[in-house]
Amino acid sequence: MTMAAILIQDRAGSSGLENVPHEAAEVIDFWWLVGPTAWFAKDTEFDRVFRDRFLPLHEAAARGDCDGWAATPYGALALLVLLDQFPRNAFRGTPRMYATDERARRLAAGAIDAEFLHEVHPTWRVFFTLPFAHSESLADQDRSVALAGETGGPSLERAEHHRDIIRRFGRFPHRNPILGRAMRPEEQCFLDEGGFAG
Repeated sequence: MTMAAILIQDRAGSSGLENVPHEAAEVIDFWWLVGPTAWFAKDTEFDRVFRDRFLPLHEAAARGDCDGWAATPYGALALLVLLDQFPRNAFRGTPRMYATDERARRLAAGAIDAEFLHEVHPTWRVFFTLPFAHSESLADQDRSVALAGETGGPSLERAEHHRDIIRRFGRFPHRNPILGRAMRPEEQCFLDEGGFAG
């Protein structure tokens, strides 16, 4: 049993990790052990460790080789970490950072439709909502806000802030240099004044 499985057991002794492939359990165990401090920090050493450990598995997930994992809540979670979170660390500052966003968003939508959101430990629920927060579609941003409202916690304010940026600009201005997009004057002003920079 992995450390994450031990820590998230319910009263019946089930963690939900019993039916996930070993590789998926390794992703979840690693992600659980590094915790929230590492999840959202910009740390080049952590990025390197994460990339070195899981790059082949990320590439397999990006090709669709791990799609079968999506049949269980924790398998879907492992895929979401690999497709949505991993690239933001492993490929920080490059277009590849966003290359699997659409796949992650579709996976998250399917997992939520399958009612997986409330079958995982509350700590994990945010990872089912982040692919919508990372989207440059206003409809996805609206869904992100609705989901953040359901899951509670400080993620609602962040979701509303992301949506406000997309409503205002139609995209995240901080991505423009990475994606080779021309910066509009109002976007540059937003960034210069301390607006969200990723």
